[in-house]
Amino acid sequence: MIVCIVGPTGVGKTKLSILLAKYYDAIVINGDSCQIYKELNIGTAKIKEEEKEGIKHYLLNIKNPNEDYSVAEYQKDIRKIIKDNQNRNIIIVGGTGLYLTAALYNYEFSSIKDIDFSNYSNEELYQLCLNNNKDIKIDINNRRRLENYLKREEKPVVSNKLIYDNVFFVGLTTNREKLYEIINKRVDKMIGDGLIDEVKQLYNKYGMTNILSRAIGYKEIIKYLNNEISLEETTELIKKNSRHYAKRQYTWFNNKMNVTWFQSDFKNFNNTYEEVINYLDKYTSE
Repeated sequence: MIVCIVGPTGVGKTKLSILLAKYYDAIVINGDSCQIYKELNIGTAKIKEEEKEGIKHYLLNIKNPNEDYSVAEYQKDIRKIIKDNQNRNIIIVGGTGLYLTAALYNYEFSSIKDIDFSNYSNEELYQLCLNNNKDIKIDINNRRRLENYLKREEKPVVSNKLIYDNVFFVGLTTNREKLYEIINKRVDKMIGDGLIDEVKQLYNKYGMTNILSRAIGYKEIIKYLNNEISLEETTELIKKNSRHYAKRQYTWFNNKMNVTWFQSDFKNFNNTYEEVINYLDKYTSE
């Protein structure tokens, strides 16, 4: 059985993953694109070692912040882990919809042409992209994405067919007002826990890497470190971007996956856990 726990930040995905892993004697695989990276801890709300309770976790802290890691690499890595643990129950936990889709569905990547763009400026690459698609949304400063877009011979082939049996998508959710309250408080706590120092150390050590330029909480603080915005503006920007990301997560999960949603009971999370267990046991016992 593969249980994929999805949902926005702060709704209890990590907590549920540990409870389910203990109940089903399962391994846990990370499904968050930012938690792949070492040293990105506070801003990604990465699980601490003591919180794992001895449960084996995979695809956490496998890359340095100055290394790139693609969806295709994630697909290859997670499918090998699933194959190597085919006699085990598996919990996949995270909010990166594209990673989870590539991992579990019939998702084939486009071929890449070998083209040298070293003599092109970012502005020229961006204009070439616009010539192909006037509505394209790629950051002009993200040279790697610009080049990859232009090198693709075709779009990825995606189908709604799962490649594994007994896959269950469990979504944790709450109402919008509560979610935004959780996000805002979480950002304040991250700042209080030392997120600025974490980003400063990473920025000084590695410079503006791909992950630091796109990870929420990191890219905004780098603007603050560069004296582009104030700390108050930084905090509000992280909250706003986190709320927008949560909206995109819901859109992806509702459109791409057959998710069964459960309301997180923050006063007594055991109620949520029992609801999920009852749901899974009903299907796995049939």
